[in-house]
Amino acid sequence: MHELLESPALKGLVDRISRNAVVSTVRTVLEEVGHEVQTAASERTLPSASDLADRIARRVVEGQSPELRPVINATGVLFDSGLGQPPLAEEAVSEMAAAARDYASVELNLAAGRRCRPSAAVEGLLRELCGAEAALVVNNNAAATVLTLTVLAAGREVLVSRGHMIDLGDGCRLPEVMTASGVVPREVGTVNNTRLDDYTHAIGSSTAAILLVHPGNFAATAETVTLEALVALGQRRQLPVIDQLGCGAMLDLRPFGLPGQPLVGDSIKAGADVVLLGGDALLGGPQCGLILGRKPLIEKIEGQPLARAFRADKLTLAALAATLRLYRDPQKARLSIPLLHLLTTSAENLKNRAERLAPQAAAVPAIGAAEAVADVTHLGWGASPTQELSTWCVALRPAAMTVDRLAAALRMGTPSVVGRVKEDRYLLDLRSVLPRQDGQLLAALEALGKQEDSTEPATQSL
Repeated sequence: MHELLESPALKGLVDRISRNAVVSTVRTVLEEVGHEVQTAASERTLPSASDLADRIARRVVEGQSPELRPVINATGVLFDSGLGQPPLAEEAVSEMAAAARDYASVELNLAAGRRCRPSAAVEGLLRELCGAEAALVVNNNAAATVLTLTVLAAGREVLVSRGHMIDLGDGCRLPEVMTASGVVPREVGTVNNTRLDDYTHAIGSSTAAILLVHPGNFAATAETVTLEALVALGQRRQLPVIDQLGCGAMLDLRPFGLPGQPLVGDSIKAGADVVLLGGDALLGGPQCGLILGRKPLIEKIEGQPLARAFRADKLTLAALAATLRLYRDPQKARLSIPLLHLLTTSAENLKNRAERLAPQAAAVPAIGAAEAVADVTHLGWGASPTQELSTWCVALRPAAMTVDRLAAALRMGTPSVVGRVKEDRYLLDLRSVLPRQDGQLLAALEALGKQEDSTEPATQSL
């Protein structure tokens, strides 16, 4: 032990990291070597102290690398839960940092000097931007759905089109969510055709609510009933109508080639009693769930004990408030909120960037060829998954390594880069890459030759 700790490979690590961390790793590696020797099929030579020290040093350094670190998303998919969803606006990041650094007025009305609701920090903004009477913020959209159904319909039936019994994303299936909420799903209509009469005839003494799931959550091929028609039915039969938008937007995205994305304000204007959506989807804020609607219902939902379990923390509230304030000026929101900036960037702009980056990438020794290519991508799961977006990519062919090896090296590099393989080339799709990251992409490529040969190739690449 003493000899290893005094070796040049480890002595510096003891001073730079900590003696305890190095000693722990020495013991682990020595136990591994002992086990390897004991279980070897034939006589095995023990490694030298120098070899052991090098092995231990690599293990210590690897252990200091954070598992969660920034990634340049060059897949072209804007909604990728594996990559933590889109980045936040700088204003939101600053507000989060300020709230994290100090105490914050999460449940304290500073003007009145008394306790207030946690969602009060953003409720005024949501009333202003989309016309909701009241709002509640929880930790994600699934929590918003569970909480709303539990409060409004536990033990009773909720009418939902058979074509809407879907997977909301990441394995969150609506039938299972409804069952977990204690409600009885009452499917109406057929998968490809649901009429207003189907809802009307299904209403009975045990009916508690009507649930509408917006087709932005899935590939819609079914004929469904409009929200306005369901609201009129709900008002006649005194049943609340819940509009599950999933990926609701605050801005009209049709001018940017994204038709069919629901506007939160439109749902409120149409008369939905409760509107559910994720704050991290087309809104471009932090991961959270928004429950908007009529004040008596929102207050009832907020009074449920589960609401405390699902509540958003101060960092989420700070980031959401900062994001919502940007929407007061739609043009500023489009430029400042990264998701909206990526969505609304023109194909011509992406082409210019790709044509500028390609020759620089081709000049990197590890890259055999690089060219700018046009392609298509998708928003991702839960937001019109079949809707295509035009894009431009830098298509790479490695000089010596395989494409899978290139993918692995870029993933493990600094900065980490994740692209996609297509036709034996590695595509860096600029639809999901912010302009400030172009230089970082080139730096990642230039660092390829400096990585150790021990980098393992990936069996699969994103």
